[in-house]
Amino acid sequence: MGFPDGFRQPVDLAQKVVLITGASRGIGEACAQAFARRGARLILTARSREALERVCRAAAPALAVPLAADLGRPDEVAALAERALAAFGRIDVLVNNAGVGMYRPSWQADPALVRRMMEVNFFAPLELIRRLTPHMMGQGGGVIVNVSSIAGQVSLPWLTLYSSSKAALNFLSDGLRMELRASGVRVMAVCPGYVKTGFSQNVLGGRMPAGVARRRPMAITAEQCAEAIARGVERGKRTVVTPRLGWTLVWAARLLPHSMDGILARIQGPDQEPSCTSS
Repeated sequence: MGFPDGFRQPVDLAQKVVLITGASRGIGEACAQAFARRGARLILTARSREALERVCRAAAPALAVPLAADLGRPDEVAALAERALAAFGRIDVLVNNAGVGMYRPSWQADPALVRRMMEVNFFAPLELIRRLTPHMMGQGGGVIVNVSSIAGQVSLPWLTLYSSSKAALNFLSDGLRMELRASGVRVMAVCPGYVKTGFSQNVLGGRMPAGVARRRPMAITAEQCAEAIARGVERGKRTVVTPRLGWTLVWAARLLPHSMDGILARIQGPDQEPSCTSS
């Protein structure tokens, strides 16, 4: 059941145990379908048990376990790790997918909501990694998948705090990969562009700027994103940017930062200009 030492070798996901967070909808739900098609056994988590049970029935009713948990609560994250290990006795792939956004300007954001976003987007993945990595090492290997965002590579001014949380997840992935280089546990970062989900309707504050809503550049479906994730695990990828056109934005921001600042500020539009009010 262990993964091959050469991570670039093909990985057969049949019968592997895959824990997916944020699995009740969007990318997480699509990941459940994508990994189930490959014969994986699933442990799915989100806040709503009812929604998880629906996803389990659709994906792999005989090989899927729903575990409801609120990843914004550290005590529930710790308990989730133990419950997940008890389900099948091992975890081969951890997909840290759960995430929440915020469109509020950074200097106006409610500190309590910022902390909740960081709990879900960064501290929950870190705690699951901390608790599950020793088990992966003991069983001979595994894969940690951190679903970040293009926003974690290029700071988007309408999602500054979300970008910060995803940048932290990217740096965690890079450092963790080096820490675990000789362990048999591999790390893959995933940076999607705009994914057609209910993300913008479930943010913790603010609203998507009209200019961004009109453009929605590099849009893909949740199913396309999930396929890219599953293929990335199978092929031993280090980083998955989907769609691949997203690399153009990443490199443009690195090579032409001043120009990209201006372009992104214009896309944001006047409806996000600073004001003196707060909420």
